Amino acid sequence: MDTLEEESFVLSSSSASDAEFNAVVGYLEDIIMDDAFQLLQRNFMAKYYQEFEDTEEKKLIYTPIFNEYISLVEKYIEEQLLERSPGFNMAAFTTALQHHRDEVAGDIFGMLLTFTDFLAFKEMFLDYRAEKEGRGPDLSSGLW
Repeated sequence: MDTLEEESFVLSSSSASDAEFNAVVGYLEDIIMDDAFQLLQRNFMAKYYQEFEDTEEKKLIYTPIFNEYISLVEKYIEEQLLERSPGFNMAAFTTALQHHRDEVAGDIFGMLLTFTDFLAFKEMFLDYRAEKEGRGPDLSSGLW
């Protein structure tokens, strides 16, 4: 194989994998914006939000809740991705995600971060708790 053919092959396989990655990211956007996913996530947070407190302390109860969330949401997302892309492989996608992390929209990356970053997960619960308890940000004074 001469150099031109090798370059062409590398570019075409790279383009195909990039296209596949982009398709999966598009599917992910659809999945996390879907009402069914939003309901799944809200129901989970409603079940456990009172366990979370805005302190440095990491309660023992947080770990099983975190693990249950990961199992529930990861399973749901993987099932949805397999429906949309029958050859989908979560491990391969996770690897590709590390290489394309700067290209993924903030809301998707943030949601995916709740699977691996406990602090992002806890923050999601604290935000939900503040909302449920009517302690959202006070915007009455304007932006000044």
